[in-house]
Amino acid sequence: MRSNIIKSGPERAPQRSLLKAIGYTDAEIKRPIIGVVNSFSEIIPGHIHLDKIARAAKDGILAAGGTPMEFNVIGICDGIAMGHAGMGYSLPSRELIADGIECVVRAQGFDGLVFIPNCDKIVPGMLMAAARLNIPAIFVSGGPMLSLQGMDLNSVFEAVGAYKNGTVDEQRLSYIEDNACPGCGSCAGMFTANSMNCLCEALGMALPGNGTVPAVYAARTRLAKAAGQQIMALVQKDTKPLDIMNADAFHNALTVDMALGCSTNSVLHLAAIAHEAGVAWDLGHLNVISEKTPNLCHLAPAGPHHMEELYHAGGVYAVMHEIRDLLYEGCKTVTGKTVGENIAGSEIKNHEVIRSAKEPYSTTGGLAILFGNLAPNGSVVKRSAVAKQMQRHTGPARVFDSEEAAIADIYAGKIKKGDVVVIRYEGPAGGPGMREMLAPTSAIAGMGLDKDVALITDGRFSGATRGAAIGHISPEAVSGGVIAYIREGDQIQIDIPNYSLTLLVDDAELERRKAETQLKIKTDITGYLKRYAARVSSADKGAIQK
Repeated sequence: MRSNIIKSGPERAPQRSLLKAIGYTDAEIKRPIIGVVNSFSEIIPGHIHLDKIARAAKDGILAAGGTPMEFNVIGICDGIAMGHAGMGYSLPSRELIADGIECVVRAQGFDGLVFIPNCDKIVPGMLMAAARLNIPAIFVSGGPMLSLQGMDLNSVFEAVGAYKNGTVDEQRLSYIEDNACPGCGSCAGMFTANSMNCLCEALGMALPGNGTVPAVYAARTRLAKAAGQQIMALVQKDTKPLDIMNADAFHNALTVDMALGCSTNSVLHLAAIAHEAGVAWDLGHLNVISEKTPNLCHLAPAGPHHMEELYHAGGVYAVMHEIRDLLYEGCKTVTGKTVGENIAGSEIKNHEVIRSAKEPYSTTGGLAILFGNLAPNGSVVKRSAVAKQMQRHTGPARVFDSEEAAIADIYAGKIKKGDVVVIRYEGPAGGPGMREMLAPTSAIAGMGLDKDVALITDGRFSGATRGAAIGHISPEAVSGGVIAYIREGDQIQIDIPNYSLTLLVDDAELERRKAETQLKIKTDITGYLKRYAARVSSADKGAIQK
């Protein structure tokens, strides 16, 4: 056992004494020791119930003959951090989560791990740690929040825009505020948290239902117990994350991503997880996958459906079964079976929520990577959430050097139909922290402009964003990317079907601008963000640490 380094032989009597001080018996110490990596907290609605999920997972471990030992990791609620300086810490927290888990696990000598994430950066941070540590591991999330009357967190953000526009009164805004988020769980649409929890299934790191069983269902508790039992089988067989998360598994995850219409942030996170797993990452290859993969789901924000509807329609496995010809079915998974064995017999139970491959929402995947002189290293758009008339668009640039400046003009009604809003100096290093921006896109949508206005940035967008919102522009402004040299009124051409993003300014003019433009490097950054900014890579590399 790996845990023998802390418990075996007379030399380890001091360590055993400390374990007994915690309350563990000799019999418990002799069993495989399973770390339960919990992200429970009282500050995130998606995590408020994870103490119960952890209890169920520990019950499963005990039932299967193991000894669970729980420890906690940090987490940030992106929704609460949205729209202010706190959002600058969200993406950087991903690296802290991975590093913190590495420290505890290496020091404590666990035989296996049960990871319990739910929201945004916690899921990828834990997946990065699992790949880095490479000891038997399984994931069980807290599950999605329910949606009442078709509402979700994005409904509140968009209602703010409608209120500012005068189309919603204070009473209606208050009603939406009170009812859009009815209880525990990750926000109800195919936003970043639920995207990553679904992709845990596609990667092979979680049991079926991980991404879709609602947080409040008893089935979620049973799933956690099953995960606790299954980690013991993985320990016995010494099945490790890198036996599962290989290049073929990442191909499967990206293919499922395209079929589901996942968050643009999934690209950023899968790149970082692939790096930890030693799997080569080619951003442009996503378009190759997208061209072959039909988009089968229009879950919020792309459409009216929410996660509980996906669950009742057959879940992730039903989607995978429908596109099985595009998947590597021989990949290993934490179930002990292959992908092909897992999805055999799965079927679509509601063809409105999950369409057939013969009648998809579109013949191409939900995400697209755009290249061009404005994004030579790439940019990302959730094209399944872009109106048909905005798939191709050319308009004048409205340039802002921060999210706050852009929101002020949007709320003031200064953005007009046809405009292309440019928000720069919000990248991984320039922000720093690559803030997620839901407020500006939701304000535009709430004002009824999402079919007429585009927004581009070197920052990123929430998974709840809809409309022609193009993020992750690389290189970013602070690194001298072309986005730094856009001027008010410049024409910007967006062509999503042809994967291009172009600033319609000739090369000679761009060179003149580069010579006379002083890049805006923030000098008042302190603490962790200062260290983060100095080491972070570009978005096309997953914003990993150099």
